[in-house]
Amino acid sequence: MPKILVITNGKGGVGKTTTAVNLAAILSKRFSTLLVDADPQNSAGWWVERGEMPFELSCETRPPLLQQLKQIKNVDLVVIDTPPTLQSSSLLTAIAIADFLVLPSQVAPMDLVALIETVKHTITPAKVAHRVLLTKVDPRSLGDALEAQKSLQETGIPVFRNFIRSYKAHERCPLDGVPITQAKSKNAREAASDYRRVASELLSHLN
Repeated sequence: MPKILVITNGKGGVGKTTTAVNLAAILSKRFSTLLVDADPQNSAGWWVERGEMPFELSCETRPPLLQQLKQIKNVDLVVIDTPPTLQSSSLLTAIAIADFLVLPSQVAPMDLVALIETVKHTITPAKVAHRVLLTKVDPRSLGDALEAQKSLQETGIPVFRNFIRSYKAHERCPLDGVPITQAKSKNAREAASDYRRVASELLSHLN
């Protein structure tokens, strides 16, 4: 059975799709990988279909079919990008079959408050291993990310040691149909290194 990695947050605009696509691309070098776009907005599907990616893509929002992902053959890893609403049946289905949840969040206090509520009321009851990934971190204000990490840990919420800095390179990738590891724009190397470090850290938890 494949490992199921779910990228989720009840709030939009936190880098969820960016994280799903880039982790799928990096991890596909080690595992045969399927990215499932379970978000009706189809952002991941639109991005992937504009270019050539090193993983397979499926756009599927129907819970009965999402439930069958555990039985899929010839795939080692399934990465699911979920809709930004906690009431979504496809999101709840994805959480139910997940081996691990990645919860992208910005470091602003309002984002963290919403995230903590999400973890308490939706993630913790599901009893699925999870970690918060801080995203869109201003490279000039890394102290904010460190402070947010500390606050989450004090609340009892697990958080990745590494985080994703905000670079223009991320905005260009969907238009070019490439993951950040194939981007050629300014700061692409630094942006890719962030996701590579997160992927390496993630592997230690998946195993």
